[in-house]
Parts: sequence; C-alpha cells; structure tokens
Amino acid sequence: MPRHTPSSPATAPQGATDSVFFGIVQGLEAQTLVPGQRLVEADLAVQFGVGRNSVREALQRLAAEGIVELSRHKGAAIRSLSLQDTMDVLDVAERITGLLARSAARGAASPQAAVPKAALAAALEELAGAAASGDPAAFGAARRHFYRALLELSGNRELRRLFPAIQMPIVHAQHRLASLQKLRLDDYRRIGKAVLGGQEAAADEAGMAHVQHVRQEILQRHAVAAGAAAAVRTAA
Repeated sequence: MPRHTPSSPATAPQGATDSVFFGIVQGLEAQTLVPGQRLVEADLAVQFGVGRNSVREALQRLAAEGIVELSRHKGAAIRSLSLQDTMDVLDVAERITGLLARSAARGAASPQAAVPKAALAAALEELAGAAASGDPAAFGAARRHFYRALLELSGNRELRRLFPAIQMPIVHAQHRLASLQKLRLDDYRRIGKAVLGGQEAAADEAGMAHVQHVRQEILQRHAVAAGAAAAVRTAA
C-alpha cells in the first residue's frame, strides 16, 4: 500500500482505512477533534461506517505520522504537543516552507505551469472566502488546495514526501488563536504573489516569514498566559 501522509495534497480517501485516516486529520482542522482527545475504536467504526480492522490500521498510520499516540493501557489519543514540541515542529516547518515556496516560484516559469498556477490563484480566493465565512473546515480544505498547488508547481518529489509529514495540523489545532487565521491568510497571499510572479527569493522569504509569524503569535500568547497565571498565584 502506498504511504499516505496526513495532509498530503496528492492523496484523497480511497478506502475504509483512508476514510478514517483523513477524517481524523480533517477533524483536527475543523476543530471537532482536539489534542489529548481519546479516540475509541468502536466509536470511530460507527462514525465512518467501517470495520474495526480499518480503524486500527488508520490509527497505526496516524501514530507513525506523529498525529496519534497509542498506549497499551489507555488506547489511542490525539497527540498533545508541549511548547518545546511546538517550537521544534515550527523550526522544521520554517525551513521546508521557504524551500517549497522558492521551488514553486522556480517551477512557475515552466510552460507546463499554467494549470497549477490557476489552481494556486483559485486556492487563494477559496482561502479568502473561507476566512470571511469563519468556517475552519473550509479554511482547512482551502489550505490543502493551496499547498497542493505549491507542490505541483515545485515538482520536487522529496518535498512532496517530506512536507505533509510536518505536524502543523496539531500545531494549529492546539493553538487556536483567532489572530492566526488572518495572519495565515495574509501570509498565504504574500507567498502566492511571489510564487506566481516567479520571484524565488521573495517566495522563500515569505514562506519562512509565515512560520516565523505563527511562532511569534504562539509565544506571545504563551507569555500572556504565563503572566496571568503568575498574577493569580501572587494574589492568592
């Protein structure tokens, strides 16, 4: 069986196991699942209309991708990231996102780039519409279309293999900051503009800056929460 990755732009649910696999990832994006939440095999089998074996296989794949944690005694649960775990994910994401954007900008000059360039432009419009509607599931789907177009423009097989394995779905699920969605939309527009213009250096910079902005927002929120907790302890 080919290897599927959580938000792989080149894949879509094909069978029972895929339905569970992608359904759980999309549940994170739609905010119907949260980090730390237990996943009960019997409930998933009913929810997705599949057998328990398909559920177990999907959970094993999700565990291999770092999305789910499996415990012999507690069963399966969505992985919860510490602040350090989150920073580690973002360190990797920053480099790869910049590389992807640069590679896509280079590919945009190809005569075969018309279709993925049109798909990228459409994804940017879809992102704007989803952001305006406030629908996290629609925004998640548009985000997948955005990165699918970048990967198609890039044509880099290693990026197609590595990029979807970055655990950004958990980062966004765990840090549900209202400010992040507008920030992400603005950043995606900058990336898209540079890529469509064939500006490799600008695309690389915009891709890395996007992840830097996410990091800054998360750290700022963490500092505010830590300060509030310290104030409560002092008052007590």
